[in-house]
Amino acid sequence: MSTKDNYSKTLRFSAETDEKLSKLSQKFSLSKFQFFNKMVEYFHRTKKDPSDINDEILKNTLVKNHDTYIRFIRAQEEKILIPVKTEVDRMVQSQIKILDCFNGQVLKANKDLINSHQAHIEKSAETERLIKTIAEKLETKESLKIKFQYILNQYAKARENFGFTTSVKEKEELVQEARQMVAKL
Repeated sequence: MSTKDNYSKTLRFSAETDEKLSKLSQKFSLSKFQFFNKMVEYFHRTKKDPSDINDEILKNTLVKNHDTYIRFIRAQEEKILIPVKTEVDRMVQSQIKILDCFNGQVLKANKDLINSHQAHIEKSAETERLIKTIAEKLETKESLKIKFQYILNQYAKARENFGFTTSVKEKEELVQEARQMVAKL
């Protein structure tokens, strides 16, 4: 170290300032000399004006930084946020259209399926009625066959019982009776 570094100077100040300096140095557990050195270093490094109690330089720096941040945010808003929001809104509208179209098609397909199903039910019921009618007619046909066979057998028996002496009138009556019985079927 040079002799210049070890050289000390004396500084004069009022008793009131000495009292304030004592309180501050005790508060931070420093000697008056250490506190004074730190204070000088602080103002030297920060380049603050010690007479500026309201710290206008700090305020101006903060305002400048604040303005810089606001400009940055606005730039990001213009470049990124607004276009993203616009695209998201467009995408949402597109999705709504797709859903509307999809729902419309699904609902139409469901209605078509229901109508088709109802038509199949009606056709099935109609087919069932037709089958019953055919079955009844088949039963009626079988019944008619049996009755007709009975009439035919009766006619054949009666005809066999006729001999040479049977009159034409009796033969005609037998034929007429058989025809009436067939007509009643």
